[in-house]
Amino acid sequence: MSAVMTLPRRFLRLAFHLFYNQFAFTYDTVAWLVSFGQWRAWGATALDRVRGPRVLELGHGPGHLLVQLARSGCQPIGVDLSPNMIRLAQRRLRRADAHVPQARARAPWLPFRSGEFDSVVATFPTEYIFQAATLREICRVLKEDGRLVVVIGATLGQGASARFIDWLYTVTGQRETTVADEPSAFEQAGLTAEVETETIGRSEVTLIVAEKIVRQAA
Repeated sequence: MSAVMTLPRRFLRLAFHLFYNQFAFTYDTVAWLVSFGQWRAWGATALDRVRGPRVLELGHGPGHLLVQLARSGCQPIGVDLSPNMIRLAQRRLRRADAHVPQARARAPWLPFRSGEFDSVVATFPTEYIFQAATLREICRVLKEDGRLVVVIGATLGQGASARFIDWLYTVTGQRETTVADEPSAFEQAGLTAEVETETIGRSEVTLIVAEKIVRQAA
């Protein structure tokens, strides 16, 4: 990649980092605007694919999905690295009277026992979700029949809005790697993965659903 392209991408990733951390209070507004009001509906597509009551959400952001998981009868736990996002989620959970534990941690080093969760879910994560260390750690904390659900992106059909969304995913790292690009990364971590799509109005949401490979006893 040329320096002309690299510099804007680095700048935009820095801006995205600030947006998720120091300016986290603007997250909901900006997400609503860039998705034309569809952001929460896109993230909620993970709900129907979650398996079992014990659910870990990676990068929970402002906490919308944690509230939905709790209301659906699950026992969610949220993890995020941004202290500002954790505080936003805490306030939202209190308002919803939802008692959901949270932890500040990085995905490759999760502070949980092996086999603790039925499902792990992430919505619109950056490229960290495809890193080998992250996938291995997800596999470790999943139960033997556990499932990983990742909402990796959405499209708004044709036109300028669709091109903008696609560009935004690219500069933030959400369009660089998919299961189709590196299926071996999931397999090496102990997961079998498939890509699924769901249509919501004029938009199409893309998800990865991965199952933990059950090892047969020798």
